[in-house]
Amino acid sequence: MTALTATQLPAVAQPTDPVRAVNTFIGTKDEGNTFPGASAPFGMTQVSPIGTHYAGWRYDDTRIKGFGHFFLSGAGCWEQGGLISTLPTTGSIGAGQGHDFDINKPAAFDQEQYAAAYTHDGEVGDAGYYRTRLTDYGGIDVEATADTRVGVERYTFERGPAHVFLNVGQANERNPVKASGLEVVDERTVRGWVRSKGFCGGQDYTLWFTTRFDEPVESFGTWQPDGGRFDRRSVSGGEGLRGAWLTFADEQVTATTSISYVDAAGADANLAAEGGGFDQVRERTQDRWRRELDRIQVSGGTPDDTAVFYTSLYHVLLQPSTATDADGRYRGFDDAIHRADDWTYYQFFSLWDTYRTQNQLLALLVPDRARDIARSVLAIDEQGGWLPRWAYANFETNTMTGDPVTPFLVDLWRFGALDGREQQAYEALRRNASEVPPADSQFEGRAGNDSYLSRGFVQYDPDFPKKGQDVDPAHGGSATMEYALADCSLSLLAGVLGHREDAAQLAERGRNWRHVWDPSVHDPERGFTGFPRPKNPDGTWFEPYEPISDKGFHEGTAWQYQWLTQQDVPGLLAAVGGPDQAEKRLDTFFAHDQLIQDPARTAREEWVIDPYDYYGQFRYNPNNEPDLHAPWMYSLIGRPAKTSAVVRAQQTLFTNAPDGVTGNDDLGTMSAWYVFSALGLYPTTPGTGQFILNAPRFPRAVVEIPGGTPLTINAPNARGAKLQYVDEVRVANTPKHEVWIDLERVRASGTIDHRLSDTPTTWGTNPEAVPTAPCAAG
Repeated sequence: MTALTATQLPAVAQPTDPVRAVNTFIGTKDEGNTFPGASAPFGMTQVSPIGTHYAGWRYDDTRIKGFGHFFLSGAGCWEQGGLISTLPTTGSIGAGQGHDFDINKPAAFDQEQYAAAYTHDGEVGDAGYYRTRLTDYGGIDVEATADTRVGVERYTFERGPAHVFLNVGQANERNPVKASGLEVVDERTVRGWVRSKGFCGGQDYTLWFTTRFDEPVESFGTWQPDGGRFDRRSVSGGEGLRGAWLTFADEQVTATTSISYVDAAGADANLAAEGGGFDQVRERTQDRWRRELDRIQVSGGTPDDTAVFYTSLYHVLLQPSTATDADGRYRGFDDAIHRADDWTYYQFFSLWDTYRTQNQLLALLVPDRARDIARSVLAIDEQGGWLPRWAYANFETNTMTGDPVTPFLVDLWRFGALDGREQQAYEALRRNASEVPPADSQFEGRAGNDSYLSRGFVQYDPDFPKKGQDVDPAHGGSATMEYALADCSLSLLAGVLGHREDAAQLAERGRNWRHVWDPSVHDPERGFTGFPRPKNPDGTWFEPYEPISDKGFHEGTAWQYQWLTQQDVPGLLAAVGGPDQAEKRLDTFFAHDQLIQDPARTAREEWVIDPYDYYGQFRYNPNNEPDLHAPWMYSLIGRPAKTSAVVRAQQTLFTNAPDGVTGNDDLGTMSAWYVFSALGLYPTTPGTGQFILNAPRFPRAVVEIPGGTPLTINAPNARGAKLQYVDEVRVANTPKHEVWIDLERVRASGTIDHRLSDTPTTWGTNPEAVPTAPCAAG
């Protein structure tokens, strides 16, 4: 038995309410980049505090600048929202000295100046509900909840006069507001808009809002860059301080804010459709969260394990976010207004991240939403002219590299989310895989296709022109491997649709990773030869080069990217010298010998360097996406016991604490990794619908399978606080010797029963136990 933590807590039953098991503070420290505030499942609106970080608020921030109404969950780039910021305050407002807020001094209305101290004592972060206490301004309790398109805050003041500052000129740190405006319409209503710069230096977009108070305004004023003025109803303009203060007679005020990406009428309609009292909205939203979280019921774990699991599932179900207004309208990638009458259009697609885990979990648990997500991505192609990579609001950021949209959509097809649209999707994906977008297109697409299609590799050219933050040739080595994985997945769709020539060609291209494998590259310190290596535009190897380098690979090194070959494991084994040599490499990669002795220390000290240190590491990097599947490579080479050991070690990085997410959560990607690994099922190879098995973390889990049989995963002797290994698996009470199970069996089997061992076993080591690699050479 190997202990993972110093203290092992006794197993307890699952809390009766998964909503209360969620801890929204998990991930709000150490670059997890989650937000603690309130949201509905897949909500358009989020209400959360703004602090010093570009993602919003950090757990160790000392002050709150306001409560914004739009946030991303776990993204790793600046310009992430915090728009339409409100903050309750008290004190005198007037002209000249002696006032707490001097309207003649514009800085008085800078959120950096009027931000409030708060206390963690009594804070609550449940699914759909947030509470904190501001200790400045005489003490103010702030509560927040949200429906899909509205956010609701309730402020309780200990003393007056009670003000609410509504700031449209500022947002999150490093989220510039390009223009803004608002109008105090009547004694309860403020309308306005914000023009903001979008994600990773992207394009500008506009957000409209309507805020309605449950109490009449006693007095009001507005401010702009030259200061404030009482009774002025509207302000508008470009960059600069801008907002309104509203004063109330009562000690408790509720503000309901709706947003729309379409227009002001959309914000009004959203408010009319989803308004209500604070407690009514909270109850409605938390009931929805309860239904969503109950899709998986785990039991037998510690309270901390249960909190981590349900918070991870909560993070998975936050995004992509609803983009359609209550009347079905949405703003498309052609900047025109469209209508989705019988479906929901979604937005914010971090595909380089989510295609690996979060996408498959949504497709399994919420297939109706997955169908609308697939339709949304196809709508982007229809209206914008190309498929996206990192789509933010209604524009493409061209952030990250490779071809993530292909495995993303192919997996949605495999899970049944493209029913009736398979051919449309295939045509769009084939165009994306075979062409390059026009120069005047906002999309970059596969910018490396000219070289890739003619010579089998994306050239390494860091000076290649780009339309956004990233471009494929600047990371030619990893882009080649990403293209190959995508091509392999597309070959599976092509084959089922009857495009046999395309399928054969794409499958062959699925082996193109071999074109950037240099058998001569040597790592003398670790004693291995043969690694991926970027090629120059003329086809020669880039030099000087070593396998731990920042040249040619995106957010990783050749050590991490060598495992992005799961579609062609036989080819990889041939390249590295066979299964025994592959196992030695994996052992070095995971520091396996140290891991067996001290899993938690190994994970934190050998694997993890820094959330953003991608290029100085030959070990596994659990903070980032390129090698997330690597623990299951042990299983694919016939060594499944080591998969279970590595997975349990990595799970020690997920804790019931603010720093309890490893790396950026990336719109639920890391959290989905945890959910899959805790269940003992992982979708390693895109497009196959195959899950690789590992030791489950919980003694029992019941997964609701819409349209299928509920899946019960039993592992009666599972103890998450130690290393354990699979000794026996039975599916529908039939012994299973293979290390994998396909989607059809998951949906139909009813039960997967595990017997776990505290020592390594030989289960799954038979050569026939591994799945067929979809793009291995015939």
